[in-house]
Amino acid sequence: MKKSAKTVNKAPVAEFHSREERLAVGRALREAVPRERHAVWKPQAKRRDPVDILQESNRDRVPELVPIRFGRMLRSPFTFLRGSAGLMAYDLATTPSTGLRVQACGDCHLMNFGVFATPERNLVFDMNDFDETLPAPWEWDVKRLSVSFAVAARNNRCSDKESAVLAMECIRNYREHMRALSKRSPLEVWYERLDVQTLIDQAPDAQTRKRREEMAAKARQRIGEYLLPKITNSVGGRRRLADQPPVLFHVIEEGAESRFRKGLEDYRLSLSDSVRVLFDRYRLEDWAVKVVGIGSVGTRCMVGLFFSPEGHPLLLQFKEAGRSVLAPYAGKSVYENQGQRVVTGQRLMQSSSDIFLGWTKGELGFHFFGRQLRDMKFSFPIESAKVVELKRFAGICGRTLARAHARSGDAAKISGYLGKSDVFDQAIGKFALAYTAQNARDHAKLAAAERSGRIKALVEEDL
Repeated sequence: MKKSAKTVNKAPVAEFHSREERLAVGRALREAVPRERHAVWKPQAKRRDPVDILQESNRDRVPELVPIRFGRMLRSPFTFLRGSAGLMAYDLATTPSTGLRVQACGDCHLMNFGVFATPERNLVFDMNDFDETLPAPWEWDVKRLSVSFAVAARNNRCSDKESAVLAMECIRNYREHMRALSKRSPLEVWYERLDVQTLIDQAPDAQTRKRREEMAAKARQRIGEYLLPKITNSVGGRRRLADQPPVLFHVIEEGAESRFRKGLEDYRLSLSDSVRVLFDRYRLEDWAVKVVGIGSVGTRCMVGLFFSPEGHPLLLQFKEAGRSVLAPYAGKSVYENQGQRVVTGQRLMQSSSDIFLGWTKGELGFHFFGRQLRDMKFSFPIESAKVVELKRFAGICGRTLARAHARSGDAAKISGYLGKSDVFDQAIGKFALAYTAQNARDHAKLAAAERSGRIKALVEEDL
């Protein structure tokens, strides 16, 4: 069935013009949207109450879990930023845009970058969260990522100058790497990946090299076999997921087991034929609800515990996929199943993706995507990082985002617009500081709402 172009968000389409012609198109866009304009953050005169927007985003969430979401967001302005992708999407939609679109992450902050294992069991550095992915303006990811560094820096008691430098370092690397990618063939861009050994080899000093080697070693331990003893116990001679309310618990509800197994059948059909053969070597032993992340808290998320006949474990996570927070401003997804939207977007942006990525639709109408619960995933320890470490990390994230965008977008046009100077970098540095202040004000409003009883927040450490 054909869908209206006004309501369906289609992926960017490649144009068969020379690189120089596309660079020129990008440069010409500066007349309509001067790069300096990106420095400005000015809230709309009738900007909606941020607490209202956050409460609206809870509409389809599990009510009992919403206080956990607010509790996690209230910890700091940085955790608030992580949990408020919908609020920032609302704001970003009012900022200048060139009209150039890419497959966007939608929730592009620094904690959504990290290390994980490829199907070949190599460690790579890449983006790792795509719940909100959708074709959208490239600037939205760039601005959210830069703001996340500024907010994290302020959270670590860095000065405004240092915070702006981190945002600019991130964007400088994005700009320079986008220029380099514009010179490569589509296949070269598609095959590019940043493996962890390269990061280790490129360490600027012995101390950094040692730290990166230690992080790689920790990542290699973060696999199902190591996690299993922490989240399971033995019941009647069988391994069962251990209840750890409110973050991990079994559902005692008539029909829940049959609905989960029916969802598994549909998930299986979304896998490729070859992976389906592998999946069939495991059987379901147990499943439970698991609360994850900050922005995802309250959405339906389950963990499945599987075993092979020889007792080898497999842990799969099935996360609910709702409509992307970008959809009201960038257009609805071409995919009816929002889980398929997530899976397709992840495969477009990541250099290498989990072989168990798939999607399903529950009998109650909710959409889900599946993946391995933990496969050598490791995130950069932000809270203890020094400015110089954050600066290096910002550069790596900027380059990674450029590669992710170049896989679906027009690197030459974006590069033509950005240019070789630091005009855009400087603008984003100013924007990041301005929006960091906005984020702090919004965090304070959420805290005031909790004190007044308008919302309820649950701090897990107090349980």
